[in-house]
Amino acid sequence: MLLPKQITNLKKNQMLNLKLKRNCAFLAFLLVFFSCDNETVYDQYQSIDNASWEKNKTYYFTFMIDDIAVSYNLFFEVRNNNLYPYQNLWLFCNQEQPIGQLKRDTVECMLADNYGKWYGRGISLFQYSSPILSHYKFPYAGQYTFSFKQGMRDSLLTGIQEIGFRVDKAK
Repeated sequence: MLLPKQITNLKKNQMLNLKLKRNCAFLAFLLVFFSCDNETVYDQYQSIDNASWEKNKTYYFTFMIDDIAVSYNLFFEVRNNNLYPYQNLWLFCNQEQPIGQLKRDTVECMLADNYGKWYGRGISLFQYSSPILSHYKFPYAGQYTFSFKQGMRDSLLTGIQEIGFRVDKAK
């Protein structure tokens, strides 16, 4: 027969074991969740000084591509605030390849709808990813550099706080 003190200790041990099992299960879940195969090859942001992008300021994003057998999705990412005065953002985009000529393109990113509602996530700072290329196959393995320059008419474009570039493996 167990004494009342032994019963209390037994219940405490059972409660501790239950908490330990729950914590282990939670940690296992987190481990599985975060160890899943991440398809992002490159994801980098750069701050825009004083949230004002100068007309002649170019931002560079350099990364390595090792596997040219798979397709990639490329995204221009922007973080803007409510002071950004336009619905869209025009960009001059250059792609430097390991071999070959420089590729140039002009890209339009729509940041807001016709009523001024921002497409990105956020409250006072909005983050938006605009697809640049979908299911793109890089022609060569090696180092690539994408550069972006704002193509708006303003010499100082206010409201853009950060820009980024992301490369994901296409599914």
